[in-house]
Amino acid sequence: MTIAMTRNDDLNILDIDASPLSPLDLPPEEAIPLPDPDEMLAFLNSDVILERMQAARAFCELEDLRAIPRLIELLQDECPLVRVSAAYALGRNKSEQAIAPLISQLNQDWNGYVRKGIVWALGTCRASLGLQPLISALKYDITAVRLWAASALGQLGDAEAIEPLTDALISDTMSAVRGNCAWSLGKLILPMHRDFHTQDEIYQNALDALIDALDDDDLSVQTDARNALRKLGDPRGLKVLERIEMDQGYCEF
Repeated sequence: MTIAMTRNDDLNILDIDASPLSPLDLPPEEAIPLPDPDEMLAFLNSDVILERMQAARAFCELEDLRAIPRLIELLQDECPLVRVSAAYALGRNKSEQAIAPLISQLNQDWNGYVRKGIVWALGTCRASLGLQPLISALKYDITAVRLWAASALGQLGDAEAIEPLTDALISDTMSAVRGNCAWSLGKLILPMHRDFHTQDEIYQNALDALIDALDDDDLSVQTDARNALRKLGDPRGLKVLERIEMDQGYCEF
């Protein structure tokens, strides 16, 4: 099922300042004792929304196989705060049985933050079944979801993601998405370079896109592309980097 851009994607429906949804967005905190897993397991079944949310968030830190079946059920909770917390918790508590429900919810959930959490979980779980849904999310979803779909595809390590990542690096309107595409391409085409598949058209197109990204309007995208090219070590990319550095008046030793 293709994600439609006509869905209600009003992310302001949730007060992010009051209730951070993503562990990726939280500032570092002082170490505190972990919640009691047995207590949190009980709260997962609470009739009180805030208790279900608290419990699901607790399993973003705790790893407990007993929580997985209920966390899967909570992907369809009436409250998006609970659903997104369950998605992140399933990224922490990895299980093959959670992959299909995560994909199903990705394809139907109206809330962008929930889809973002699911995309993160699929990447963290390195779920091969998530390849096509993540490619679809990269192409069609809102910015926050495309951002994490780009990096999740790099985590999956499937060369089939190279072409859509190349296209997104060239054409996506958001610099953060383009930067993540550059990062993922650096990971995915590196094995092709090591295995001497450098004449492959897919490889060459990705390399061209990374080189072109050195002239991106956004400095962070330039940096991500530069780092990817250095890690790749392809002579053509390194030659361009050397020329740019010489033109800028410095050279790394």
